[in-house]
Amino acid sequence: MTKSRGFTEAGVPDQSGKCFIVTGANTGIGFEAAHVLAARGARVLLACRDRGKAEAAMARIRTAIPRADLAFLPLDLGDLDSIRHAAGLATAEPRIDALVNNAGVMTPPLMRTKQGFELQFGVNHLGTFALTALLLPKLAETHGARIVTTSSLAHRGAQIDWGDLNAERSYSRVGRYAASKLANALFFYELDRRLRASGSAILSVGCHPGVASTDLARHMWPVQVLVRITGMVLNNAAMGAWPTLQAATGPVQPGGYYGPIGFRGTRGVSGEAARSDEAQDPVLAKRLWDASVAMTGIDPGLMPAP
Repeated sequence: MTKSRGFTEAGVPDQSGKCFIVTGANTGIGFEAAHVLAARGARVLLACRDRGKAEAAMARIRTAIPRADLAFLPLDLGDLDSIRHAAGLATAEPRIDALVNNAGVMTPPLMRTKQGFELQFGVNHLGTFALTALLLPKLAETHGARIVTTSSLAHRGAQIDWGDLNAERSYSRVGRYAASKLANALFFYELDRRLRASGSAILSVGCHPGVASTDLARHMWPVQVLVRITGMVLNNAAMGAWPTLQAATGPVQPGGYYGPIGFRGTRGVSGEAARSDEAQDPVLAKRLWDASVAMTGIDPGLMPAP
């Protein structure tokens, strides 16, 4: 792959014999990634809240790929009990080659997870953190397994309100979304540092889709209109999945970050992406890690990197 050409779904190699978990795979970028992975011969576990929607997505994939190896993995990232159950089911798989942390919510009204966390931080980061932590032992069984965490252009300029992580005092839909995406970036960065320090062969990488036409922004009708209008020149969901596919199957560096390389990272083929200084701050990353362990009660068991 060269920077001028970039990475697309055409660069996804044969995945026969491999198994991928894709969260939020019933729609949008998760669906497109699951579709391509299945087409390349992988077994794909569609980790979703709604069985009906997951089964409909699997039916769509099988229309194009009759022999697709697909399974539904019940998962609600807003419920730690559901996450523990999903991790237990996934551990029964013979192998897991990659966990693709794709699912998320964007700018809803103030809502809370089952355990009472602010929904965007709770689902986008804490749920991802917990699922990843619980699956680390299983992933370690497969040499070179990958953990892909999806951030966003919105992480740039974001600030985490450390004194009000649960939005008890104030709530901004856009601000909390951006903070959750900064948390995603800090998480995959810190996870990479700790995995490498421990000598693990697991790769932690990040990605972002640029600006893609999906239903993620359903709580922001002006954004929906803008994305539909600009969809002809920006990325559709299939194109928005290219960075996810690169992170999951393509050429990557440990701790690398991948996204569209056209027009300020909003569109086009995938390649190395830029991230903010805050997203690579080891002090902030450790602070987030410690807070995540305390809030979820789930410890990945990885010592801090020196």
